[in-house]
Amino acid sequence: MILFSLMPRELSPVVDFQSRGASAAELAAGSGAAHIHVVHIAAGGEIGPHVAGFGQFFLCLEGSGWVAAADDRRISISRGQVAYFAREERHSKGSTDGLHALIIQVHDLDLRAPQP
Repeated sequence: MILFSLMPRELSPVVDFQSRGASAAELAAGSGAAHIHVVHIAAGGEIGPHVAGFGQFFLCLEGSGWVAAADDRRISISRGQVAYFAREERHSKGSTDGLHALIIQVHDLDLRAPQP
């Protein structure tokens, strides 16, 4: 598992499409089947340990919680942070106070973002 924040990070200007005042950074690239889910984990809730069938971004949109890899060590996650789980990595996630997250799953997902 890799945990990182979306901002701040080095962004490159967007020069296509007559863009102005916009910049971006590629976080990952992938191929194969893809799925995007929004998830709510209630206070005290969790998604128990399981093996990832896809590479996965778990983006905390609101609230806070925890993520854990195969070692079951819980690492805090909060708004704007992303946990990356590789395909076939055992992991879990949950929250003491509740959270909303976006889960982006791609069969072959390669992390491109700089690691912390």
